[in-house]
Amino acid sequence: MQIRIGSKTLLLFATLAAVAALVFASAAQAALPIQHWKTESGANVYFVENRDLPMIDVSVDVPAGSSFDVPGQSGLASLTQYMLRLGAEGLSDDEISKRLADVGAQLTGRFDHDRAGLSLRTLSSAREREQALDVFARVLQSPQFPQDVLEREKARVIGALREANTKPESIAEHSFFAMLYGDHPYALRTSGEVETVTDLKRENLQRFYADHYSSANAIVAIIGDISRTDADAIAERVTGKLPRAGVPATAIPDVQELQAAKVENIPHPASQSHILLGAVGIPRNHPDYFPLFVGNYVLGGGGFVSRFIEEVRQKRGLAYSVYSYFMPLKEAGPFQIGLQTKKEQADDALLVVRKTLREFLAGGPTAAELKAARQNIIGGFPLRIDSNKKIHEYLAVIGFYKLPLDYLDTFTKNVEKVTTADIKQAFSRHVDPDRMVTTVVGAAEKQAQAK
Repeated sequence: MQIRIGSKTLLLFATLAAVAALVFASAAQAALPIQHWKTESGANVYFVENRDLPMIDVSVDVPAGSSFDVPGQSGLASLTQYMLRLGAEGLSDDEISKRLADVGAQLTGRFDHDRAGLSLRTLSSAREREQALDVFARVLQSPQFPQDVLEREKARVIGALREANTKPESIAEHSFFAMLYGDHPYALRTSGEVETVTDLKRENLQRFYADHYSSANAIVAIIGDISRTDADAIAERVTGKLPRAGVPATAIPDVQELQAAKVENIPHPASQSHILLGAVGIPRNHPDYFPLFVGNYVLGGGGFVSRFIEEVRQKRGLAYSVYSYFMPLKEAGPFQIGLQTKKEQADDALLVVRKTLREFLAGGPTAAELKAARQNIIGGFPLRIDSNKKIHEYLAVIGFYKLPLDYLDTFTKNVEKVTTADIKQAFSRHVDPDRMVTTVVGAAEKQAQAK
């Protein structure tokens, strides 16, 4: 969510962002001096000083994503995070929006399976910074979860869930995660279910906040036009009043490997079949990250130069797009392949995808494919860190997943040293074509009948 912002400030931010892109594009290969320390309340802080632009980006993340939900209260974590911005320490949701708009600040949320948090972008000038940080600190540390706003937001979420339950892409995603993760909380839908959201009460949100938004588990990421001393003061200010107790940050259970293949064919009136297949992948800090990342670029992550696109689209015209990716999480995230195709050719498309995957697993990438993948990834790396906003996102990821402080400095070196043998061995350890899940929504009639 983005709090509304005045048109003049939007223009200013757009101009500053363009300047920032130029600044960082030229400095992208230089080392990024990331400073790291802890606040008095135990929060971990990651800071990059950049005096080129009069801006500051600040975020606070906690391990409070949907994996901390329980089946009977699925959606609690998401609603708690969203409600932070809708009433805090005497400020209504409208007053929060107005105060931020008055100084041209942007307040956004971040939520996924692992993380929940808020991010603030403000000008570094004294008045603007002070007012924006005052609102940010209140929202993060003194949420009120107003009853009337909660009922309004529950109705909104329930409406969105009912709509999602009719869409083939949402049905496929839900089925894929349910088959892949079974009883593990990664199987829970991040927004919850109609029934569970309906039953959520204000005291549930208050309890979840007290348990999971603790200062000891918080990750503060800061980049911008301030000194280390100022950054230290900001970090103390936005985390000093967070709950001191809380559940351990490592409370997510281990992911169990699939023991056998699973297939689900789901009827749907859509003209196209939505197909997802995949397996349990790796956690974010796994040593096979770079071989899988580079290898997947060849397999299905490289867009029009990937093998899936070549075999499924270019040679046979079975789908407009087909992709694959690893989504590393705190625990083992998914490896997923996805495509859409006409119902009558879903079987043919699946056969080609499976054959292409098996051939890749058996032989790995060619030397030419690996060289091209490395060149494309390394050549595009400067664009990954060409703005404050992108570096700020990386700071938060480095902090949350405890990646090395030189992660960005060594990224291209780690890509460069990946070999074809590394890729083949890493894929063989994590992708077994005989133990994958497959879901087809909008299945052909014979598939649906065979379910």
